[in-house]
Amino acid sequence: MSGPLCDLVVLDLSRALAGPHAAMMLGDMGARVIKVENPRGGDDTRGWGPPFVGPEDARESTYFLSCNRNKESVLLDLKSDEGRRTLARLVRRSDVLVENFRTGVLDRLGFPMEELHRLNPRLVVLSITGFGHDGPQGGRPGYDQIAQGEAGLMSLTGPGPDEPTRIGVPVGDVLAGMYGAYGVLAALHERERTGAGRVVRTSLLAAIVGVHAFQGTNYTVAGQVGRAQGNLHPSLQPYGSYRCRNAVIQVAVGGERLWESFAPLVGLAADDPRFAVNADRVAHRDELTDVINAAFADRSVDELLAELAEAGVPAGEVRTLDRVYEWDQTHSQGLLLDLVHSKLGPMRIPGPAVRLDGGGRRRHEAPPALGEHTHAVLDWLDAEDAREQHAHARRGPGTAAVSV
Repeated sequence: MSGPLCDLVVLDLSRALAGPHAAMMLGDMGARVIKVENPRGGDDTRGWGPPFVGPEDARESTYFLSCNRNKESVLLDLKSDEGRRTLARLVRRSDVLVENFRTGVLDRLGFPMEELHRLNPRLVVLSITGFGHDGPQGGRPGYDQIAQGEAGLMSLTGPGPDEPTRIGVPVGDVLAGMYGAYGVLAALHERERTGAGRVVRTSLLAAIVGVHAFQGTNYTVAGQVGRAQGNLHPSLQPYGSYRCRNAVIQVAVGGERLWESFAPLVGLAADDPRFAVNADRVAHRDELTDVINAAFADRSVDELLAELAEAGVPAGEVRTLDRVYEWDQTHSQGLLLDLVHSKLGPMRIPGPAVRLDGGGRRRHEAPPALGEHTHAVLDWLDAEDAREQHAHARRGPGTAAVSV
């Protein structure tokens, strides 16, 4: 193992996306991530498709592949006595446990938070729920699109206020995973001082509210309720999407100096009284948009991007995903991994969004096949138990062994 978290073991009891994404982020930084899956099909996302890839006897969903790199898969039936005994052994050997069960499920399995910390006082537990573990709707099941709606994100997204729109990726799940991993690292840092683990909690609701940004303070401070306005910014203009001859182009005029550079490119005087300062441009947004679209209509995206770059105006085109993954800039940032899957063979998947100069994980592993590492992990537990028993025998009777 390599990477800054290479001395940590993460026990991933989660499924679907929020928890697995958090555990994957820790694995990307070098942690050993042991993913526990049920013997009746494993993680739910193994069945989320199409698309599926691979031969008929080894089909994998691309959804599962998106959030489970750098993990080992172990099959455990947590409703059986043997499965619960093995889980207890894994808890004793882990630094972090990630779970996104509905509130109360771990308790019914015999592993409430008090028992987890009795087994391992140093354990950091990440618990992710849909709407929070307590409160009037604590324990309510959460799925990303429902949370996007309940947490206000869909009301801010789409062509207009009457067409609330889901963001095209499960952003609530991914954000909850990111916030969860952030909380875990804080708890691990605290553990260095206290010697004790703690429970870190987040939810899809919390994660989405946490990224409301200016839309949140627009309401809490100014009493203004934001609504969907398409691809044009509600407080800054010109800032948004415009059509040119062969593409959709985006422009971000983030200040008056940029406006002075941009205005001549669309045939306007910077001091035109309709658009002289940002507040004027926001007030006359529709009129300004018509001017820009008319000025861009006969120019190609490459021509426009060159002109805007020369003028120092931030701009870019709207790319489809195939063009993103074929883009040399994407490749230059290490955002794609070439891996070998045990069943599917060579594959290319998106990689971590964070790079550490000279200190990152040197080798990444493909997402695991179902139960691929069960025997290896059980052998590791046996070896760790034997090592501990040997150390206890050397210390002599009456000396307590310390769980790692």
